[in-house]
Amino acid sequence: MEEQAIAERDEHEQIVFDVFARGCPSREAMEHITGRWGILALLALGEEAYRFNALRRRVDGVSEKMLAQTLQALERDGLVHREAQHTIPPRVEYSLTPLGREAARRLLGLIEWLEGEMPQVLAAREHYDRRRSLA
Repeated sequence: MEEQAIAERDEHEQIVFDVFARGCPSREAMEHITGRWGILALLALGEEAYRFNALRRRVDGVSEKMLAQTLQALERDGLVHREAQHTIPPRVEYSLTPLGREAARRLLGLIEWLEGEMPQVLAAREHYDRRRSLA
């Protein structure tokens, strides 16, 4: 794919990324970060490094396949570091890179806000559902 198709260039010939542009690679990275499993994996890894199965237990409800795909995407984007130790049995640990720590820090604010506003969200849902059932 040509760079012209993915992004514009500024007056210094630096690529300007625009998440609203269809072909911009920032859109794919945004999907990896903000998808249900991406957000939860980043936040969990923001707490500590995890081995795969421990991370799967921490991110309750994620399948082995989805967690593996999520971690691969986040690793490719430079947010997660995968450390494979050549032991018997093999030991693989996942942690955040500096870029991943910054993403997790920013996501944590959103999650804290969301959890604090859940009473309002639930009240809005109830109001919406009540209106819909009367229609």
